[in-house]
Amino acid sequence: MTEIRWHGRGGLGAFTAARLLGCAVSLYEDKYALAFPSFGPERRGAPVFAFTRIDDKPITDRSEVTECDCAIVMDETLFGDPVRAGLKPDSVVIINTKRDASEFDAAGAKVVTVDATGLALEYLGRPITNVPLLGALIATTGYTTIAAVEEAIDNQLAPKIREKNKVLLNKTYEVVKEAL
Repeated sequence: MTEIRWHGRGGLGAFTAARLLGCAVSLYEDKYALAFPSFGPERRGAPVFAFTRIDDKPITDRSEVTECDCAIVMDETLFGDPVRAGLKPDSVVIINTKRDASEFDAAGAKVVTVDATGLALEYLGRPITNVPLLGALIATTGYTTIAAVEEAIDNQLAPKIREKNKVLLNKTYEVVKEAL
């Protein structure tokens, strides 16, 4: 089973990203997925977690992901012990930042950095980092395909924002692939 932990803040779209990934693999790649959030008081800017599990067989574990294959940090100020805790061997940490990956100690995990906020502002006009970080995840891990996520975007997002998000997804994928 592949387990992904999203570290975000209310309003950045952590649960939407987890749900889009789950939709992509379960509806368009014939796998099983489970996506769910975890947060306290619902307010913009408060730290939140979201989780995605992916497997080739039905998933019965509905508990929070404590050991993950990939941690995505939607706001670099959230990087720290909660991100490093429970990283599996050979895991990946993807961080939304302008800083270089070498500036982050992720307990032996591979660190990938991308300016998801800058890309979101350029393509959406808003600092919503869920779709660009999903593009970075696909480029780094190959857990799903761009085509499957584009289908999930069409399935899950409002019609007026679909095309911009698909352009943003592809652009981030290209930026990260070139940097790897």
